[in-house]
Amino acid sequence: MRHTKLALAAAALAILAGCGGTDPTPGAQILKKQYSAQVSFGDSLSDVGSYAVGTVAALKGGKFTINGDNTAINPALTGKNWTELMAAQLGLPAPCPAVTGLDGDASKGFSVPQVAHAGCYGYATGGSRVTNPVGPGNKLAGSALGALTIPVATQIANHLKIAGGKFKGDEMVFVMAGGNDVLFNLSALNAAATAAGTAAGGTAYVTSLVGQLAAGATSPQAAAAAIGLAAQTEAARSGSTQTSITQVAIGAAAVQPGNSAVASPAVYGPMVTKATADATAAGAKAGADYAAAHGQDLVAAMAQAGNELVALVKNQLIANGANYVTVNNLPDVATTPAGLSKDASTRALINAMVAAFNGALNTGLASEAKVLIVDVFAVSHDQATNPGPYGLTVVNDFACDLSAAKNPLGTALACNGGNLKAGDVSHYSFADDVHPTPFNNLLLARYVAEKMVVKGWL
Repeated sequence: MRHTKLALAAAALAILAGCGGTDPTPGAQILKKQYSAQVSFGDSLSDVGSYAVGTVAALKGGKFTINGDNTAINPALTGKNWTELMAAQLGLPAPCPAVTGLDGDASKGFSVPQVAHAGCYGYATGGSRVTNPVGPGNKLAGSALGALTIPVATQIANHLKIAGGKFKGDEMVFVMAGGNDVLFNLSALNAAATAAGTAAGGTAYVTSLVGQLAAGATSPQAAAAAIGLAAQTEAARSGSTQTSITQVAIGAAAVQPGNSAVASPAVYGPMVTKATADATAAGAKAGADYAAAHGQDLVAAMAQAGNELVALVKNQLIANGANYVTVNNLPDVATTPAGLSKDASTRALINAMVAAFNGALNTGLASEAKVLIVDVFAVSHDQATNPGPYGLTVVNDFACDLSAAKNPLGTALACNGGNLKAGDVSHYSFADDVHPTPFNNLLLARYVAEKMVVKGWL
């Protein structure tokens, strides 16, 4: 099996790199197909600089990888993503962003007018989802960055508007999306589970504390009613905190018949400690129960997103004249540094979400002669578990220093040769917790090229 992988890697390298190096410029190869243009739709993995404006540009960023030509540091640090490498392989001009701009906090340099660029067909924008206009980084998601997150459906519509409603038929069309649907849905589930846990923990804290404070009174039942009422009244007050609720509860407990001793820190202190532990346990259980109960909703949402992408490919691309559509499925998100940071149940949910999306693509597009589905999941999973043959050195950490002092955005969008971690990070898989390094982009381009050769498209 390993020999097969090595052989495929070598074959793809010969396709994409002249003289066995990392330069993707075509050499003497004669292309089987001549394409008039490369058109790409998707998200940050294919974004060629939609946000390279304002503060992002000032930070020497703009793409979701290690930005800039840093080949003087290491030949693999080209600053290019896979769509740029594919354009070079196809003998086409370097792709440029169809739209640039930011719609965020002006005081931070994140408000830059949206501009459409004629002749640029790199429609992919960081944070974009399949059909939903609100993705990670969008101001409606609470981000100061104000990423445009133009959904794939709108990206395609925008291209058809400028192309007279039709593809000519000799364009190479790349589609890669769905990752932000995973991340956004997971984030929403986490927020809802956290809220459920916080509510349950708050209730458990008061219940535990009231019961303990009332236990020493002459009439524990009457004392509990009085203490509970006082705690509830304080909790309903605007600006109340757990500390203020605790203080009110202790005060109410201390005036109950036979219960004055509870006013002593030595007495109520252990009670507060136990109530806090009870709240933590109840909150954790409630949060986990919520996530478990609603996890299947996310799987269904990803299946829907996959079906929506299938419909776009069939009804908006192929039906409008596109003859060469390469669709990359979702990679193994659970083995990214972001995925690895989650607990086992969350990673299992991520796998189910990705499988639902990729399954929808396979079911809907496998019989389409004008579509090439590239199984990025399979190769990314193999890279994570067997990195050596791919030339990868680190697959469970990221190359960029994302500390606030080094990288104010905290993502690969502002990563460059000046804010990398110490040591040789050129052959890491990831620039940040989800986005690939230039070298991993090269691996993806090689893999796509190999599949295009098999299809007879390259």
